[in-house]
Amino acid sequence: MILEKYFNQTNKPLLLDGAIGSLLEQKNYKSKKYLWTSYLNFKQPKVVQEIYKSYAKAGADILTTNTFRTNPVSLNKSNTTLNCEQAVKLSANLTKEITRKYKLLLAGSNPPAEDCYQKGRTISKNELLDNHHKHISLLYENGCDFILSETQSHLDEIEIILNFCKEKNIPHAISLYLLKGLNLLSGESITEVLDFIKSYSPLFISFNCISKNIFYDIINKVKLDFNWGFYLNCGSENFNNNFVCELSPKEYSEIVNYSLTLKPKIIGACCGSNPLHIKSIRKMLDENFTS
Repeated sequence: MILEKYFNQTNKPLLLDGAIGSLLEQKNYKSKKYLWTSYLNFKQPKVVQEIYKSYAKAGADILTTNTFRTNPVSLNKSNTTLNCEQAVKLSANLTKEITRKYKLLLAGSNPPAEDCYQKGRTISKNELLDNHHKHISLLYENGCDFILSETQSHLDEIEIILNFCKEKNIPHAISLYLLKGLNLLSGESITEVLDFIKSYSPLFISFNCISKNIFYDIINKVKLDFNWGFYLNCGSENFNNNFVCELSPKEYSEIVNYSLTLKPKIIGACCGSNPLHIKSIRKMLDENFTS
């Protein structure tokens, strides 16, 4: 896998793209209850592609498919006419056009089966298994270089993802969402979860959609002795449809700069960010690393 080779050759972090969904909302496209903004991949593909182009031009090394809500559970709840095969194929293809043009890597976004801030489980274990097995398989079959299972915060779900990717030999990474006490929504501590995930040797483990305060807690309290990364929530800690950017590109780059002594392998930005955040990080990374 190209990521493993890159990680072994240099300490310069690879740069992920930034927000897609919240940026579409800022452009006055409404988020839907179950599909969020993934429906715009089918309704307004050119608009979505323009955002990807902006991130490519800003200096991103990796683009992430806008498939955070094309998983089977979300599609079934939405009553859309598209099935999962169609939704993932269309979504991956529109991103793939940009990654091929700019020679970038393509990460397949695999979300939690249910709402990513939901503590309880409303679906069966079989539904959970089928959801991840199908969505991960489709993302990989449709040309994603690796699977990025992001905003994950339930250990049972993380275990399903890791076991399936290991069984099918699918390159994968896990990105965690943590509460203020550095626990998952399912209650496990960060150290317990990291030890478990590391036993599967993913490409990297990252932290996403967390606030800067939680991020500082992580880097000050947790031993980051593995390929790790982060992409922070740039909005408020109140998760609703009104995303307001509270971290400017300059402020975000300062956080990134502070983290570099701990040698992150992957850096990006999450909700509330835009291409200016990625451009600012790109400039800072290029100034700090000669190659």
